[in-house]
Amino acid sequence: MIDWLRRAETKTPVTHEIELGDQTLPIALRRMKNAKRLTLRLAPDGSEVRISMPAWARTGEAINFARSRTEWLTEQLARIPRRCVPQPGGEILFRGEPLVVDWSQDAPRRPRKIGEQIQIGGPENALEKRLKSWLEREALALFEQDVSDYCERAKLEKVPVGLSRAQKRWGSCSEKSRIRINWRLVQAPDFVRRSVAAHEVTHLIHFDHSPAFYALLDDLYEEDISRADRWLKEQGRTLYASFG
Repeated sequence: MIDWLRRAETKTPVTHEIELGDQTLPIALRRMKNAKRLTLRLAPDGSEVRISMPAWARTGEAINFARSRTEWLTEQLARIPRRCVPQPGGEILFRGEPLVVDWSQDAPRRPRKIGEQIQIGGPENALEKRLKSWLEREALALFEQDVSDYCERAKLEKVPVGLSRAQKRWGSCSEKSRIRINWRLVQAPDFVRRSVAAHEVTHLIHFDHSPAFYALLDDLYEEDISRADRWLKEQGRTLYASFG
């Protein structure tokens, strides 16, 4: 019996939490082999506090570090838009513009964009799921065209494009020449989405952020890259407000 209790105790996960104003958030710890210091941030949707830490660091030190920054974390949390579940008569963002959700149970389940509305039918309790699937399909088609455009400008063969659901990165380029772009960018204005595609295509040639990388990015991207970067920094978190 004692041995059984000991085994059960070792399997019980240890959870850590932090009070931020009127909310209690879990603290997620991630040990990084190459990390040299503690790094603290909020999840983009405000669901948890994340700490990256060196392999040798103590858990207690990381928890105390987070609690010493409670005021800063509370301020960051206040800037995150509150979760807003899509509902009939409400709005979703598509390419930087709001679309009114025109729902009727008897309408076709597959969403259709008609002017400034998105018409959709089927059970109301699955509305969010179907709208998200529609946005993801639209996102992939747009990303594929964006990447194709920039590959042509860079005189490169087209590469496979996939969707990312990352909580931190807007895009990534693998060593196997595959580009992944965060599906939520379909909600942003076109110039923002395309800036991420141009950024990742540039990585196919310069797998770094050297002066040569930025020179090529300026050549490929048709608008002001600093404007797009500024939009993502100031408003990127709003893209996490409508869908889980």
